[in-house]
Amino acid sequence: MDVKAQRLTEQELSGNVNGKFFRCDATTTGVVVLGGSSGRIDIGRAKIFSNEGVSALALQWFGGEGQIPGICEIPLETFFAANDYLVEQGCRHIVYVGTSKGAEASLLAAVHDPRIDVVIAISPSSVVWGNIGPGRDGISWPERSSWSLKGIPMPFVPADTNWAREYVDGLVSYRGLFEKSLKTFAAEVDAATIPVEKVSGDVVLVAGGDDALWPSLSFATSIVRRRSDTGGNTYLVSSLGAGHRILLPGEHTPRSALHAHGGRDETDSKLGQKAWKLIREVLSRNT
Repeated sequence: MDVKAQRLTEQELSGNVNGKFFRCDATTTGVVVLGGSSGRIDIGRAKIFSNEGVSALALQWFGGEGQIPGICEIPLETFFAANDYLVEQGCRHIVYVGTSKGAEASLLAAVHDPRIDVVIAISPSSVVWGNIGPGRDGISWPERSSWSLKGIPMPFVPADTNWAREYVDGLVSYRGLFEKSLKTFAAEVDAATIPVEKVSGDVVLVAGGDDALWPSLSFATSIVRRRSDTGGNTYLVSSLGAGHRILLPGEHTPRSALHAHGGRDETDSKLGQKAWKLIREVLSRNT
């Protein structure tokens, strides 16, 4: 694709679809970029994709004006509306790029909206978890689902609050919390598992074995197993030394001061570079 020949325009969006849209002329591919639980609108990553000659939407999916303040029963219709917008802009191919909770959202959206051709899930989860941050009423507890569909909360794996805290580089590692919760609430796992076998498009998974936030590599391998008999294209790019914060080429995302990510800048960047080669190949087949 001749990127230089394309005109790039930027537009702030608010209302039914919030975020920043980078529109490339003469492209029929739209990429929706979802950040994680920090609530950051990932404009930098959207720019990286728009530089590849596709339109990119850095979506604000919670915490904005008129939105739920935390990740609590977020309507999947939020993402369907983003897809509607891209279609209105002339996009015939839709790609989702989500990190962490954004990866969880991306996979769920693709399960329920066949217009999504590709999901790139970075540091993903294979199950639905409970709310993070304020609930719909501004209160964190009692625990609720992260997501809803048609007004009905989706089944989720609750958090085991009796887990023993562990620390990495002086910061809390929440990986043990998620691993313990899966065992404590094993009876809830089947209902909360994301039915990724229903995703009709390609799925690219990127995960590090040193993830200190949650066991994303285990989640990713579980997703690969569930999709093994579907006939759909599934790719896993991984590194045992990388952490939760995977850096694509040109990214310099700061580390959280609140919790441990695991990995190191070098290992996180190397995995990002390796993943980027595959991502570009998959994009070229869907543009």
